Amino acid sequence: MINFCQFGAGRIGAIHARNIFGHPDARLQIVVDPDGAAAERLAACYGAVVASQVEALADRTINAVVIASSTDTHAGLVEAAARAGRAVFCEKPLDLDRRRAEACVAVARECGVPLMVGFNRRFDPNFARLEREIRAGRIGQPEILRITSYDPAPPTIEFVRRSGGIFRDMMIHDLDMACWLSGEEPVELFATASVMVDPAIGEAGDVDTAVVTLRMKSGALCQIANSRRAAYGYDQRIEVLGSKGGISAENVVESTVVFSGSEGVVSDKPLPFFLQRYAEAYRRELDHFITAVSSGAAPLVGAKEGIRALALADAAVESARIGQAVKL
Repeated sequence: MINFCQFGAGRIGAIHARNIFGHPDARLQIVVDPDGAAAERLAACYGAVVASQVEALADRTINAVVIASSTDTHAGLVEAAARAGRAVFCEKPLDLDRRRAEACVAVARECGVPLMVGFNRRFDPNFARLEREIRAGRIGQPEILRITSYDPAPPTIEFVRRSGGIFRDMMIHDLDMACWLSGEEPVELFATASVMVDPAIGEAGDVDTAVVTLRMKSGALCQIANSRRAAYGYDQRIEVLGSKGGISAENVVESTVVFSGSEGVVSDKPLPFFLQRYAEAYRRELDHFITAVSSGAAPLVGAKEGIRALALADAAVESARIGQAVKL
């Protein structure tokens, strides 16, 4: 049985707490959050208790921690948990500052604890199947990869101000996916971005519409398109063209019912947001972490991947700023 302490009782925290509770080999033992009422509510749902950070990490019955708190707390909590000898699962990003992220990774490495970073899309059943088919050579050598990721509506301006920007907050998932699916490291990146959805996002120092092109070492190209608005729902699609054929993963829709009539053919919209679209991915992600902790194996998505995605997001910010490609 893996006993968990979870930092964070918000939206992502609720997902992880439910998945810990539902796993036969895991138990949510402690919840830590500065919002005491939120911590109490979440703990009460799953038979856990509320404690302070110091109390939680001093509890020798805790085997692992989930860090689902605000981004500005991630690096410090990784270090504190690692020094306490606990296995660490941390939501992305490790930090908005790459040097700070690298510093916390160094602490985890020195302490010899497992560290997994929450790039949950790798665990989506459809995307995982896509990756397996590519690795098996089904489409030959990948040549063009297209990743579409559109939110249904923009976040609040308060969130935008503390998010680190669209590249570090939203596209960081897609940058990780580009490297994972292609099986390559990018050598050049070009980013362009605009404010098309909400002028207030621009006033807050961010953009809401962005396209990034990556050139991989083999010459393969990857294009990532992000938007903070899609009127029809949460748009999550991937297409790969290879030397022997193509493969794609389409949107997951609310139902498979399709109406056909004189006015056209109509199907349901994509699932409304990430909470629904990636529910299974979050569950499989936690399953993988628990298996890694139990077996002593290294998690498949660790510090290296977390730092690489953050470095690519930084490069995208710079490329969009100067209007030129950035060598990697």
